[in-house]
Amino acid sequence: MLQIRIHGRGGQGVVTATEMLSIAAFGQGRFAQAFPSFGSERTGAPVVAFCRIDDEKIRLREPIITPDVLIVQDPTLLHQVDVFQGLKPDGYVLINSKRSFDELGLGDFTQRFRHERLITVPATEIALQHLGRPLPNAVLLGGFAALSGLLTLKAVEEAIRVKFKGKVADGNVAGAAEAFGYVQRQLREPAYAETD
Repeated sequence: MLQIRIHGRGGQGVVTATEMLSIAAFGQGRFAQAFPSFGSERTGAPVVAFCRIDDEKIRLREPIITPDVLIVQDPTLLHQVDVFQGLKPDGYVLINSKRSFDELGLGDFTQRFRHERLITVPATEIALQHLGRPLPNAVLLGGFAALSGLLTLKAVEEAIRVKFKGKVADGNVAGAAEAFGYVQRQLREPAYAETD
């Protein structure tokens, strides 16, 4: 079972991101569930949402304590909330930032995990370019598809079109595709090509 935890702030589409992940998984013939965990339901407050994907029916209902994947939609949470709590040693981490892990003050953190599974993508900037709004959720799903190989870009694009229509859907699809290509290029860089 693949367990995904997404951290962000109210108004960034964190819950919608997990819903789109589950739709993408369904589209690939898998079982999935998505659900949020709200502390304070105001815009800007920290929000966590969860997604599970499996080849069999999912009976678990509790929050994800030991994620296989972390997606951080708002990098300001990195030093305010323990977003990395419980991350499995071979886990994937995707952070919305144009800065590297070292530049984000996470150099020590990276030493404990597989470097080729840790990446940043400037999702807010990509979203602004394609949507005119700083909504990184769909963009990050394109990046996640490239980073993990666990979902296809096509499945992500189809899930976006289930949740959104018209120009909003087109902009999100374009942003997800750009993030997919961005992450693929980053993974081809020499620093990511070497494995420990």
